[in-house]
Amino acid sequence: MAGLTRSRLTRPLKNCPKQKGVEFTEYAIDGDGAARDRMTDRANGGRSLPQIFINDQHIGGCDEMHALDAQGLLDPLLAK
Repeated sequence: MAGLTRSRLTRPLKNCPKQKGVEFTEYAIDGDGAARDRMTDRANGGRSLPQIFINDQHIGGCDEMHALDAQGLLDPLLAK
């Protein structure tokens, strides 16, 4: 799981993959316009932070990841 993130709001988000035993990579893009542009391209125009990717699939942000988890769809994505 990889997320292009950097926000004080991401701390609770990081607990979800940790609780599920999933390793992830966080990319700090603060003040890095080129990195933010790459993230926006990968996220199909999404500019809010965090943007979450699982196995190179764009998931969205926190709300989308929590919705997938509530629907029982997150674990299968993480298992791939």
